[in-house]
Amino acid sequence: MEKMTKFLAWFSAAMLLIILLLIVQDIFVNSFQHFDLSFLTETPTSGGRKGGIFPIIVSTLLILGVCLLFIVPMGLGAALFLSECSDEFPKTVRVVRKALDILSGVPSIVFGLFGNALFCVFFGLGFSIWSGGLTLAIMSMPLFIRTVEEGIRTIPKNYRLVPLSLGISRATTIRSIIIPYALPSIIVGGVLSIGRSLAETAALIFTSGYVDRMPESLSDSGRTLSIHIYDLTMNVPGGDTNAYKTALILILLIFTTNGLFTIALKTWYKKRIAL
Repeated sequence: MEKMTKFLAWFSAAMLLIILLLIVQDIFVNSFQHFDLSFLTETPTSGGRKGGIFPIIVSTLLILGVCLLFIVPMGLGAALFLSECSDEFPKTVRVVRKALDILSGVPSIVFGLFGNALFCVFFGLGFSIWSGGLTLAIMSMPLFIRTVEEGIRTIPKNYRLVPLSLGISRATTIRSIIIPYALPSIIVGGVLSIGRSLAETAALIFTSGYVDRMPESLSDSGRTLSIHIYDLTMNVPGGDTNAYKTALILILLIFTTNGLFTIALKTWYKKRIAL
């Protein structure tokens, strides 16, 4: 039984790795033969068949920045409440956790319609980077909160009780001890949120829009890389080549983001150990 379980585990992992390699190989093979650096610096022309994706990269990064600007402080605060106040407000914490679990299963298209009604119409932001980023923040918030909460809950109770016994306030304990030790889970939650945000299409079609020009401000509409891939594939005849090249940039952006977060975390730990 143990050997069978181990075999199934290795087989599943191998199949997932093979599927990932096949997808990456298909994208690399169909994009590298037509790729040049001007694709990263030019603006799209002829509906995206020609030119580059520079404005689209800028729009993607701006929308992602707006998303993280809201998701990190609000999500961290909610995760701290769920992990640190579960004994004081058990019913409230139970309801919030259940709500987060339900929101995690809501299709992204529903978040897009909700974001359109709330941010585009009710708050009058229209199709804009603000609307897209805020919608992504709402959509990714449950995943971020639950990931960070689980990381905080794994911290031993002594890390909370000893400072309190020494007269250190609870706020100082959370700021100086809990949050630093929970940093790996915060990083993981951020990486997962970024990955979901970069790959999102349905929610952004109704909030950030289709416009492929360079945004002049956060109030302008902006097209993300995922929407650009969808548009070139579904609506633009002859756009497959640039769609593959855009997919390559999207994958490289995800890998680069994950790598930078990993390097930053390791550097922070080395400095903390040195102190």
